[in-house]
Amino acid sequence: MTSHIAPLAYVSPYAWIFWAAFLFAYGPEFALIARAKPAAGETADRGSMRLIMLAGWLAFPASFTVASWSKFALLHHRTAWFAAGILILLAGSMLRRYCFRTLGRYFTANVMVQADQPVIDAGPYRLVRHPSYSGGMIMYLGTGLALTNWLSALILAGMGALTYAYRVRVEERALATSIGEPYREYMQRTKRFVPFVF
Repeated sequence: MTSHIAPLAYVSPYAWIFWAAFLFAYGPEFALIARAKPAAGETADRGSMRLIMLAGWLAFPASFTVASWSKFALLHHRTAWFAAGILILLAGSMLRRYCFRTLGRYFTANVMVQADQPVIDAGPYRLVRHPSYSGGMIMYLGTGLALTNWLSALILAGMGALTYAYRVRVEERALATSIGEPYREYMQRTKRFVPFVF
């Protein structure tokens, strides 16, 4: 039988902090998804947006469910884990927002390439090709850590890694096909998610 312990995110005053940070971080994401409307006949996305949404619908309830399982709880220094999780969540969100501003009208929820789309290598895109997805994975990790449960963090981070891995393949294929050699050259000189590493 699994014993339970309330995560700090479920206990006042930590719950107020958690949900304020959660809504601040994920609010723009929900708005972006709500505006996602692929053009008629659009096939470049190859279901990647639906996959991300489905994975989220499964992973978030699962991570919140197991958060109270004491077997996987981060019991030592719980307040520090909670604070680190909140800071990581907010850092990932700020990176995502920076990417929103850098890409401007080229930032879309569905994979779409516009006819006049250039290679954008300003801001965080100087170092990595997909910093917005790096930010997303950072957000998932932070959410799991703020739940003070390593299994919650593993579920969310794993979900992010798997869905973004597929999304990146779809997106890079579309960009390389549409933009051509400039994007392929950009791929050669940048990493996908972590500067100089991966």
